[in-house]
Amino acid sequence: MIFLPYVAAMAAIVVLSNIGVQFLLADGYLTWGAFTYPLAFLVTDVANRRQGADFARKVVLAGFGTGLVCSLIGTQVVGEFGPLVTLRIALASGVAFLAAQLIDVAVFAKLRGGAWWRAPLTSTLIGSSVDTALFFTIAFAGFLSFPTAWGDVGWAQDPTPAGPLWVALALADWAVKLGIAALALVPFRVMTRRTGIAPSGG
Repeated sequence: MIFLPYVAAMAAIVVLSNIGVQFLLADGYLTWGAFTYPLAFLVTDVANRRQGADFARKVVLAGFGTGLVCSLIGTQVVGEFGPLVTLRIALASGVAFLAAQLIDVAVFAKLRGGAWWRAPLTSTLIGSSVDTALFFTIAFAGFLSFPTAWGDVGWAQDPTPAGPLWVALALADWAVKLGIAALALVPFRVMTRRTGIAPSGG
């Protein structure tokens, strides 16, 4: 029963984020999903602090499964410009989520014995950076070759002051993640203050 609230929270965040990415903000540089997805790291870190690393990894895998289902559904829903989720974006999303969250768990476990804020802040900053780098590179980088049927990324190569558009999008997304990583320390502290430090679990 302890597992269910964490899985439900992670699943809700993943579903909301998959819906939120369809709605653009800041002239298309951000989506609502950029603001909800980083909360997945909060769920992982709370699970890690309260129940240990092995438990947190199971929560991550449950979130990965939810994300996979959402992506598969998205590839079958056709919008004005084609499928809401291309196969390339689905691949990028899955790889980035799983790698970033598992790195978050590992870093948190290494730092869990220090000051209360050190493990969640460091693990989330590193995990978020990995997530952004992997997702935007796999999903939109022009130097990676994928079948054309997996999605056209020509638009993402348009020049901007920060470089190709996909790089500018990544930087905007990363900035939001960093901000939320700092803000998430407040709910993390509230949710874990009265609990002991769970064993790392590896």
